[in-house]
Amino acid sequence: MAELMEKKEVGTELEKSERKIQQYLTFLMEKDEYGIDILAVQEIHGWIEPRPIPNTPDYIKGVVDWRGTVVPIIDLRVRFGYENVTYDKTTVVIILQACLENGEGRTVILGTVVDAVSDVHDVPPDNLRIAPSFGSKVDTRYIKGLAKLGDNMIVLLDLGKLVNLDDLNDE
Repeated sequence: MAELMEKKEVGTELEKSERKIQQYLTFLMEKDEYGIDILAVQEIHGWIEPRPIPNTPDYIKGVVDWRGTVVPIIDLRVRFGYENVTYDKTTVVIILQACLENGEGRTVILGTVVDAVSDVHDVPPDNLRIAPSFGSKVDTRYIKGLAKLGDNMIVLLDLGKLVNLDDLNDE
């Protein structure tokens, strides 16, 4: 009986550790690799030309109709200060569901333009790192943390902070 209970406890510990492993979809911006929680990903789509919306920040390229829902398209190259490029056959739009940071828990569907999708990675908790502080001159509010995978460090993004309603109201 004690042996049975011991096996059950070991099984429970294994289940707990497996639940802590998170999956991230990674994508490229130039040669930098970023990750987003795989559970937020709704669809990966080839480049879609959005309908521009006047008086929006330059990182919002416009909106598209995705399955009957109007979806804002955010260009992460612009949002993160990368050089502008011409969209090509590897450019993709990742349709995501995110809970807005200052949106009183409101969930929105948005699209992010990225250079290319890379991979899906299982990230155990011991491979997660807190993002370092770079002082007040470097904006790290979009960074959830870093994942160490082999020799690579992947920047994990906080989707709720990519689109901040306060930012949209201020501009």
